[in-house]
Amino acid sequence: MELIIFDDAVANEWAPFALTRPCGELRFGRWTLRERIEHITGTSLTGYQTRSWLKDYSEMGGARAVNFERVKAGTLLWSARAVPALSTIFERDPANIWIDDRLAGVRFDKEGEYPNTNWLAQPTPLAGLPDITVEGEWLEAPWDLVARGSDRLAHDLSVAHDPYEESEVPQGCWKIGEQPLILGEDVDIEPGVLFDTREGPIELAPHVEVRTGTRLAGPIYAGAHSRLLGGSISAFSGGPYCYMRGEIEHVTVMGYSNKVHQGFLGHAVVGSWVNLGAMTTNSDLKNNYGTIRVEVPKMSVDTGLTKLGCLIGDHVKTGIGSLLNAGTVVGTGSNLFGHSAVPRWIEPFSWGHGPDHTIYRRDDFVSLAIKVAARRNVAVDERFKSWLGAIWDQAQGEA
Repeated sequence: MELIIFDDAVANEWAPFALTRPCGELRFGRWTLRERIEHITGTSLTGYQTRSWLKDYSEMGGARAVNFERVKAGTLLWSARAVPALSTIFERDPANIWIDDRLAGVRFDKEGEYPNTNWLAQPTPLAGLPDITVEGEWLEAPWDLVARGSDRLAHDLSVAHDPYEESEVPQGCWKIGEQPLILGEDVDIEPGVLFDTREGPIELAPHVEVRTGTRLAGPIYAGAHSRLLGGSISAFSGGPYCYMRGEIEHVTVMGYSNKVHQGFLGHAVVGSWVNLGAMTTNSDLKNNYGTIRVEVPKMSVDTGLTKLGCLIGDHVKTGIGSLLNAGTVVGTGSNLFGHSAVPRWIEPFSWGHGPDHTIYRRDDFVSLAIKVAARRNVAVDERFKSWLGAIWDQAQGEA
């Protein structure tokens, strides 16, 4: 069976993440949206149908974008924004598949031409196919990853390990709460760590390191080779090689990102290859307890949320003491430094954030990204370089 995930017109506008990655590569709960569909269907993703400049998308563990011309009988075409329940059983029969009275996907009954861009932007049911409904939910905006992420993570962890064998609490550490602690192979946990599972399970993937003086409050999922280096970390989901320290709550990190110093990070989504400088801190609550607006290209949106920190795109770097207001969106590849207040919308590839900021030069951006990847022993090929260059070109209107 072929499995194809597509981005519709709404997903195409998901700043700051849509510039750099198919939306199926966003983490929601324990898994990325892609991993969730693969887990449910038992099928590896064939490829993404996504924005044209992402044709060379290349990242560790992520599937690639493909320019499809025809579909095969049995192909499952699925919207990245549609999140089926883990209990979903996808039958092999052709059908229009619905979640909450909205078309989430189609399993084709015969080989034919691939749906056109208009259909992908606003999918409609295919004539002649039966309709089936599955349980699940829809993501309407990237801040939904914040608003619903912790509940989704707690549910994912409870289902993924049911039944489970709870790990023993490491010597010199403590655990409070009845929900499980699950430790992967070769985790390295120093004495003096507290595990609090009263609000949700805690899962540490293989080769995770936890330093003395860390308090972990579930639900938590830390991806392989991550390092939790001290402080209070709660309701956290991170991809591989995340290095985290400080006060962190209700945060999702895609992977390969650093916050290794003190500072508060709350109700936030952080992309890959991000480095947050010492004492980088965000606000996630307005002084008047009102709802938080997000400033993104083409629009200003009232999220309806009273708790929302920041959305930080891939390859962002922040200088020492950077302060981010509630609802700040930081565009891909930005390097923030300076003494002025950080605006609530940072254009991609901004060099500095004050009135004299400039554009981060293309060659410098690609060169630094290659250096950073080498620090995580990630091999870089020409496709990786082409992808990085293409997102810079698109951001500057040169694609």
